[in-house]
Amino acid sequence: MKIKKMKINSFGKLQNKELELKDNINIIYGKNESGKSTILKFILGCLYGTSKNKKGKDISDFERYKPWDGEDYSGKLEYKLDNGESFEVYREFNKKNPKIFNEKLEDISKTFNIDKTKGNQFFYDQTKIDEDLFLSTSAILQQEVKIEKNMQNILIQKIANLIGTGEDNVSYKRAIERINRKQLEEIGTERSREKPINIVSREIEEIKQEKQELEIYKESKYEIEENKKQIIKEIEQKEEENNCLQEIKKIQENIKIENEKIKIQENIKNNNTQKINLLKNDLINLENNKKEKIEKNNKKNEEVKNKNKKIKNIFIILFFIIILLNILQFIFIKNKLFNYIFLLTVPTVLIFYYLFKNKLNKKEKNNLINLEEEENKIINIKNEINIIEKNNKNLEEEINKLKNNNNLKINLEKEKIKNKYINKINENKLFNFINNENINNLLLNIQNEINNNKLKLHSLDLDKENIEPKLDNLANLEERLEQLYEQYVNLNKINSSINLAKEVLNLSYEKMKDTVTPRFTQELSNTISQITNGKYINVKYDDERGLVTEVENGDYVLADRLSIGTIDQLYLSLRLSIINELTEEKVPLILDESFAYYDEQRLKNILKFINEKFNNYQIIIFTCTEREKNILEELKIKYNFINLQ
Repeated sequence: MKIKKMKINSFGKLQNKELELKDNINIIYGKNESGKSTILKFILGCLYGTSKNKKGKDISDFERYKPWDGEDYSGKLEYKLDNGESFEVYREFNKKNPKIFNEKLEDISKTFNIDKTKGNQFFYDQTKIDEDLFLSTSAILQQEVKIEKNMQNILIQKIANLIGTGEDNVSYKRAIERINRKQLEEIGTERSREKPINIVSREIEEIKQEKQELEIYKESKYEIEENKKQIIKEIEQKEEENNCLQEIKKIQENIKIENEKIKIQENIKNNNTQKINLLKNDLINLENNKKEKIEKNNKKNEEVKNKNKKIKNIFIILFFIIILLNILQFIFIKNKLFNYIFLLTVPTVLIFYYLFKNKLNKKEKNNLINLEEEENKIINIKNEINIIEKNNKNLEEEINKLKNNNNLKINLEKEKIKNKYINKINENKLFNFINNENINNLLLNIQNEINNNKLKLHSLDLDKENIEPKLDNLANLEERLEQLYEQYVNLNKINSSINLAKEVLNLSYEKMKDTVTPRFTQELSNTISQITNGKYINVKYDDERGLVTEVENGDYVLADRLSIGTIDQLYLSLRLSIINELTEEKVPLILDESFAYYDEQRLKNILKFINEKFNNYQIIIFTCTEREKNILEELKIKYNFINLQ
């Protein structure tokens, strides 16, 4: 990868600045505080973004390089990958995601992975190099290879760490020690007593013992619950039977009401029948009386007629006698008084005759009237009998209709009950219920059974209430035991993970020593030999002595006995030697004031070595002196010089 061009709109103290870099060595020269480190941070910011996380510093990079005057916080970086593809990345540092353009200036930002925290991962997708790897290999920032004497041991440890683990800030021994200490403090062992796993194990045993003593109440509760279920089931069954009987009782009461109606109608009919019988008896009596009266009347009438005839004959005789006497009187007496008296006898006789005749006729008429009255009574009785018989016939029809309707209604109601309770009540019992006439006794028995079961249920509830506190305690113990088991399992998992991590770390460390470390130490040996003109030939590392180097006479010297400058060279050599091991993309080698403590010979050696070893890399050297420029000119090595003044 080669950085072609930078356009800094506003970043830190830099504004409206454009820099153009060449493929090989680039020297960016400027006095202190001229913006060299700011340019390096701009490159990192374009590629990876500017973090708002302080990462242990007083101020985050985002705030540190944010323009004070509110200028546009942005810039653009143009670069070319080893495969020949060129890209431009434009970044507004206030925003998480940049814009990435290809050679055709097409926006391809969305073709890369987007991390929610870090934003667009375009550079990692292109090179597989994250910011940490970039900073630990290619970018050697200011003060990273500059040390004072009291920091010598720290740098020796960094070199040892880098050789042993591949990370300059990771020590295998310290890592193992910290893991063991963490394992002991956070987990514990079988021999420890007051560590987490021992406390959890002890509490588990105590709770298990207490739980075992309370288990009996759990069994009792189970029995109570089962008994309650059974009793509740029986109560529900009895209540179903009670409901069924209540419905049957209601039907029977309705039947009684309907039967009473029928009975009333039948009583009316019976009364009518009795009345008809009485009327018929009266009719017979009347007809008999009528016959007797007719016979009597006929006899009387005959007597009246005979008497009337006799009287008539007597009056006729008497009339003729009177007539004759009157005639004789007129003839012989010739007395006017007697004449008048005799003349009055004729009308008197006639009057008496007619009065007597009228009396006889009246008797006869009265007899006839009596017969008519008897006849009317007979007719009225017959009419009444007819009416009552007709009513009885209607009553008979109505009674039959009521009986039929009642039977149909009863059958329908019974069928409804049967269909309703056939799946709830035993079929034989249901049949007995429906056809049993003594429902009240059955209801009373069932009510007694329900009440008895409710008393039993109440008694069980009291028993349950008595053991509930113990069961609550048991539940709390079980919950606590579950938590402890979970803690125990988690502790074991963590312990297993720690053991696995230790095992993996051991395997990795052994593999590192067997494979990577020899290559590092060989590369480091070659590098240190070249940049020290053979003064130091071999560099080796072992667990007991640490880092040692072979001097010109063949002796091995511990690294902490070397000079500060030599250790400086050793650390830089190691950083340079691992670049090819960790990445396939040849990212620029950035050196920020990395040679401040090098003497002229060492600087010449390192620049010569870098030019030869990394001739296909882009090298960017930030410096505040012209020593690098002068030595490159002396060695006739081409370079690109950028003056920030």
